[in-house]
Amino acid sequence: MTSRGFRPTHVVPPRGMPAWETPDPARPTVPLDPLLPVELMDRRGDWAYIRCANGWAAWVDGRVLVAVPGDPPAADGAPEGTADPRPLLARAEQALADYRAAVEALASGALDGEDFEARTRDLRIGLVVDGESMWLYDPEEGRWLYGDGRRLSTYATDRTVTGAGDTGHAPTRLVAPEGERR
Repeated sequence: MTSRGFRPTHVVPPRGMPAWETPDPARPTVPLDPLLPVELMDRRGDWAYIRCANGWAAWVDGRVLVAVPGDPPAADGAPEGTADPRPLLARAEQALADYRAAVEALASGALDGEDFEARTRDLRIGLVVDGESMWLYDPEEGRWLYGDGRRLSTYATDRTVTGAGDTGHAPTRLVAPEGERR
């Protein structure tokens, strides 16, 4: 469930990052996944207090968060180079159904932990819906896309961008800094 008022301001660097319960290195918590959209809530020196779409919050090294641009502007019709969101939504639905089936098999005892891990190893799903706005992770392309219901455009990527070429995808804006730390 998306927490009320969540608006991504940053993404986690492409290699993921550690997180802490408090701005204290002695209190680590669960690390954050690569390119996870987060909202910057507060800063204390180099520390940044972030919130995720599900409401979970933590302290991180604010120096390595990747700022995201504002939402792409809405326009009438589908301009050249934008993608229809429906195929990617269908893939996300299938990945979620596959994960749900694996969880049900694990809960019923039909799978053990090792088999569950093997069955879910390559599943990656990312979706934030906030009214008409949507951020959707495309695991095949390694990028987050922003959608307004009619079209998708690249929001952040974990790959080096050389240009849109003939891929049929929206032009990609690389938001990760060139000399990334970690």
